[in-house]
Amino acid sequence: MSSLKIIEARHEDFELIWPIFHEIVSSGDTYAYPSDMSKIEAFNVWITQPQKTYIAMLNDEVLGTYYIKTNPESSAHHICNCGYMVASKARGQGLATSMCTHSQLKALELGYLAMQFNFVIASNLGAIRLWTKLGFETVERLPRVFNHPTLGLIDALVMYKLL
Repeated sequence: MSSLKIIEARHEDFELIWPIFHEIVSSGDTYAYPSDMSKIEAFNVWITQPQKTYIAMLNDEVLGTYYIKTNPESSAHHICNCGYMVASKARGQGLATSMCTHSQLKALELGYLAMQFNFVIASNLGAIRLWTKLGFETVERLPRVFNHPTLGLIDALVMYKLL
């Protein structure tokens, strides 16, 4: 993937992120965001609230994005949280792997000591396989906390890695 570039997103890049965000969130099966989240709400969640947001470009087309932010627990400022999205047409090409690897390096640069994914939907087997392959451990299972649009109430995982 020699033509892959991961760069920090600017506010105006959200126009390129929105189609990916909307596609993923509207399906309602991998993120706990409302499936009808507005573009303004999405901008706040993905651009305004995180410490940094990045875009992954392949052949100058934005096909993935991730954010990094301090974990919301007040006593855990040394732990970051990330969210990743890859356009459906680009899945299986290593973008999520590249973005997660990139995010871990950025997290270290920003002074974080660990990364935690707070709510990995148990049916998202591809993500669980990938995070496990990249050294994340499941440290907690939250029973029946996510209302999946076709599976009903299912578990979510908390996954953690020291950096």
